[in-house]
Amino acid sequence: MINRIKKLFSRIDSGDVVEQDSAEAHAMAAAVLMVEAARLDGDFDASERQSIRSLVTRHFGLEDEEADDLIAEAEAIHDDTNHLVRLTRTIKDSYPPEERIAIIEMLWEVVYADGVLHDYEANLLRRIGGLIYVSDRDRGAARKRVTDRLGIERTGTSN
Repeated sequence: MINRIKKLFSRIDSGDVVEQDSAEAHAMAAAVLMVEAARLDGDFDASERQSIRSLVTRHFGLEDEEADDLIAEAEAIHDDTNHLVRLTRTIKDSYPPEERIAIIEMLWEVVYADGVLHDYEANLLRRIGGLIYVSDRDRGAARKRVTDRLGIERTGTSN
């Protein structure tokens, strides 16, 4: 699978049309968004990196080495904002609501990996939720599932 993901990255970098319904496109889009969420507070630490690795391994059925390669590729293209817009559009246009909610849930898990939710991270999740058409209610429910699973007590009422 990782070789197909690498080909997908190179096709996006060259501007080729990418089949948005592929598992590789989904994995790539989710990984880049998770890297964005992890880097937003200025500290992409080991707990966030491990959270992303665990999520892509579990959700996309990758081996550890494949997950590490995917994360490295996602980091490599992270800074190009055009990719982020294209990737959120890929998710919005190609995936049913339950898959989009699953991505939001993965993003909540990444931002809570260090035990602290920063304002920038919460803002990013609100923006991504809007871009991929996940309602505030669904985004809040995903957040609650993650905080319950991680044993983190939420403060405040914002989603």
